[in-house]
Amino acid sequence: MNLNINGENRTFDGPADTPLLWVLRDVLGMTGTKFGCGIAQCGACTVHIDGKPLRSCLLPVGAIGNRAITTIEGVGATPTGARVQKAWLDLEVIQCGYCQSGQIMSAAALLATTPHPDDSDIDAAMAGNICRCGTYVRIREAIKRAAGDGQT
Repeated sequence: MNLNINGENRTFDGPADTPLLWVLRDVLGMTGTKFGCGIAQCGACTVHIDGKPLRSCLLPVGAIGNRAITTIEGVGATPTGARVQKAWLDLEVIQCGYCQSGQIMSAAALLATTPHPDDSDIDAAMAGNICRCGTYVRIREAIKRAAGDGQT
């Protein structure tokens, strides 16, 4: 199987029902995308498929076809992803950090489609991402800053 990951062509020779998460982490060594719950409920494994945030823990690699995959390792190469990552660092959003790659991926996807989200847009886009450290207030602030709506 040929996969377009972060703008590079990669090859995977294995079962089509292998979850994308395992291909990324175990086969390709891209460990930025995290395993959380394994049932697509926590958001730690979020990647972009053609710009849309999807959970990679249950997504069979064979279902991707020729669609573009963007991971946390590649999202910073996009203008929106770079703004989100900078806001995360500027506001020190991260505590333990485990969920943050999924949080950043969801936030970048939100801002790519809704450049100036209100609180309800943010709530809807981030609802499937769980942070056990409870950094939700800082996540919201970082999204607003990345959108240019927050304080600088």
